[in-house]
Amino acid sequence: MLVLWSIAMQSLLMVGLGGFLGANARYILSTWVARHITKLLGLSLPVGTLFVNATGSLLLAFVITWWSSRVDVPRNIQLLVGMGFFGSYTTFSTFANESIALLQRGQWSDALGNIVLTNAICLAGVIVGVALGQRFFAAG
Repeated sequence: MLVLWSIAMQSLLMVGLGGFLGANARYILSTWVARHITKLLGLSLPVGTLFVNATGSLLLAFVITWWSSRVDVPRNIQLLVGMGFFGSYTTFSTFANESIALLQRGQWSDALGNIVLTNAICLAGVIVGVALGQRFFAAG
């Protein structure tokens, strides 16, 4: 029983540590992108959130593809990076709330643009991440 408790606590700590790192990375990057890139491009879209969701989609797909070519990735590392870091680095809830806020302000085209761009770019990021992972980490 004590061994199971120890394993569960290790898993929780790995997810928590990854979550701490991912949430802080998201805050730093999305804030920087929102302040600098949004202003530079003159956009009213929530570009900071789009950036972290797109990069997170690409990088998580890359990492998972890499892991699939290896059988020895420790479970704690998978929890730290996959669930912890990328789970808190990307943010669907912020994307949804920002899209609704645009709609509530009557910015229908910006809301639609945000919804379409985020989905298209994040799905493309996964495709690119898998392709890069397969290219760099092909078995054999």
